This record gives sequence, C-alpha cells and structure tokens, in this order.
Amino acid sequence: MPLDPSERSELRDRLETLARELEAGLRSSAEAARPVELDQPAIGRVSRIDAIQQQKMIEANREAQRARLLAVQSALVRIDEGEFGECRACGEEIGLGRLRARPESNTCIECQSARERS
Repeated sequence: MPLDPSERSELRDRLETLARELEAGLRSSAEAARPVELDQPAIGRVSRIDAIQQQKMIEANREAQRARLLAVQSALVRIDEGEFGECRACGEEIGLGRLRARPESNTCIECQSARERS
C-alpha cells in the first residue's frame, strides 16, 4: 500500500533530521580523523600504534557516515521525484516499518535479504 501524505511527511522529517545529525557527526569527527604525526617525540611507539589504530577506526566510521548521508540525500531526492517507498530492485512498495527503521532504504526487505545472501 503506497504511503499516504502524512507518512511521507513524517519520513521526510526523519530523513532531514538524520541528514543534519550525520553532517554534524562528520564535522565533529574531522579533527580526530587527521593523520597521526609519526615524528612526535612525546609519544611512545605503543602510543603511536594505538593512535594510528584509533584514527583508522574513526576514518572507517566517517566513511560509513558519508555513505549513509548519501543514501539519505538520495531518499530525499526520491521523495521529490515521487519515487520514495518503491523498491529499486522489484518495484514493489517498501514496508512502512522498514522505512521507519531505515528511512533511506531503497529496497524492500525481501530484496535486501536476497542481496545479503548472495
């Protein structure tokens, strides 16, 4: 069953909020993601390794945030184009529960499950 206007509006609000949160998270983690200076005399070898490891984890998290932000922005475009809520794989409607859990979803649960199995 297609989304009604109030559901579509609710999901747009959630997507816009999520986009702002992801953008803020990316801004706040930018400093921590800077490369570790290896020639700092005050840092011991083990501390450097820990700092590099932590920097790599932060960068991986930032990459996941960037990917999710792109998915959110794409979902907002689909709302504007009237294609939001349609599975990109099979064309069926994406369930409201799935959209409330992950509003940026562009596949129904069946197609997503099939994709993850393969």
